[in-house]
Amino acid sequence: MIDRSIAIRNVYVMLAYAFGALRSTGTARIAAEEFDHLHDLLAEILAVGVGSQVKRGLHRDYLARSEELATVRGRIDVTRSVGARTLTRGRLICDFDEYEVDTSHNQALKSVIILLLRHGEVKEPRRDALRRVLPYLDEVTLVSPGSIRWDALTYHRSNASYRLLLGVCELIVRGLLPTEDAGAARLSEWMSDDEMSRLYERFLRQYYAFHHPELSPSAPTIAWDLDSPSLFSGQLPAMKTDVTLRRGGRTLIIDAKYYKQNLQEGRFGTQTIDSSNLYQMLAYVKNEDTACDGSVAGLLLYAQTDADAQPDLDVVIQGNRIGAQTLDLNQPWASIAARLEQVLDWLDPVPEAVTS
Repeated sequence: MIDRSIAIRNVYVMLAYAFGALRSTGTARIAAEEFDHLHDLLAEILAVGVGSQVKRGLHRDYLARSEELATVRGRIDVTRSVGARTLTRGRLICDFDEYEVDTSHNQALKSVIILLLRHGEVKEPRRDALRRVLPYLDEVTLVSPGSIRWDALTYHRSNASYRLLLGVCELIVRGLLPTEDAGAARLSEWMSDDEMSRLYERFLRQYYAFHHPELSPSAPTIAWDLDSPSLFSGQLPAMKTDVTLRRGGRTLIIDAKYYKQNLQEGRFGTQTIDSSNLYQMLAYVKNEDTACDGSVAGLLLYAQTDADAQPDLDVVIQGNRIGAQTLDLNQPWASIAARLEQVLDWLDPVPEAVTS
């Protein structure tokens, strides 16, 4: 499985790109460190990230509170005050907003840090680092990690730095598996193949968004190039791209592929590109190239596995350049970045070597 061979420091860099946190304090140091286990990497991300967050200020929000008070604060709940006979005690039930640190974002952070301390395979130095940041979360409620609603956590300018931290926290919780021992649990493969596939896709898109905004990196849905409008077109499947780059009237559609096996084996032992992947890319390219001028190219970019044979296709089909190549995520980061820069050559006109 490809994710078992990915250099751990590169997993962090992919996470940093995917969650838009490249400018976070400590990024360069973490990327340069060696980690023997992913749990150590996670512990370091959380320890450094929370420490940096404490310096700039933990996320706070106005939270609704309702209390029985001797002095009026906020709005008096007359109905409840009368029903509870609080006036006989010289008190009123008041509803008010409190600007507090006990937000759902901080609750998730605290709960997952404790989860990692209790059940993660984390070395003692990083356990100590996690323990040192916990006192800053004393006022935060400890909740069950399973009760956290990750899709309800919103981000804006004042808490954007939480995106990477809580993205990592969600992956930790998703990787939590119970053991047969009562009251015990262990963090098994915290990033499943599906999680790594989504991370790989988002990483590619954010890499180009960060380094090449002039190419308008996006993930648009391609419309079917119908001969005429049809009332029955609603059943056509959506063509959602992973990464689309544009330059000088030319378009490159990149489809991120993260599989255990990158090639399919034919009846006679021949290894070929997965037909469904190729048909999918061809549909994307031909429907995007409405001018039929060959200005749209398509590239299937597979995460490289340790198999001997790897995708290496570069052809022109009906005027459009179509290819399938690999990205080796186990290389030093400089090599990975250089390879991603080479991909941009696909935005150039089709080389003669391909057409001949």
